[in-house]
Amino acid sequence: MDNHFYEFQARLAGYSLVAGVDEAGRGPLAGPVVAAAVILPEDIALDGVKDSKKMSERAREDVFPLIERVAIDVSLAVVGPQEIDRANILQATRMAMKQAVLTLDPRPDYLLIDGNHSVDLPIHQRCIIRGDELSLSISAASVMAKVYRDRIMYSYHELYPGYGFYSNKGYGTPEHIEALRKYGPCCIHRLTFRGVLA
Repeated sequence: MDNHFYEFQARLAGYSLVAGVDEAGRGPLAGPVVAAAVILPEDIALDGVKDSKKMSERAREDVFPLIERVAIDVSLAVVGPQEIDRANILQATRMAMKQAVLTLDPRPDYLLIDGNHSVDLPIHQRCIIRGDELSLSISAASVMAKVYRDRIMYSYHELYPGYGFYSNKGYGTPEHIEALRKYGPCCIHRLTFRGVLA
């Protein structure tokens, strides 16, 4: 399937500003969840942009400024670990997505969202399972969210070097679990996630 298919369908239905929405960081034991919303020009080609999980870190970093440059607009939103613990990760993710969409300028009239959870906004939207593989707008959002979150985790590594955030990005690797057993959680750990508290 062409990766413009869902964007084309939305425009065929009369919508002109289509935003792709995705997140990074639902699964880690530490750090924020980051959402991105991206409005791309119609029929643009972005060579090499696909589901961020299927791209190397170098490839993601290379296309990040390209997406910023060619997009009509890009917006990022960050929801931290304390809010994740308070609301739960699903609600925190939807909150981040909503914030990202609300700060787009111009405001989109149609959303393509990765996954199966809509955003609490009065905007027409379509949820797409594996959307980060199927829609270029969502792929671009997945790259923006992933790169931005990785950069946040690099900065946290400088503050809390014992947990290996530079390499694990907060995910529950064996080394990270071992560090938690040794040092206990730090202030960016998600205390409600299994494995964080012994």
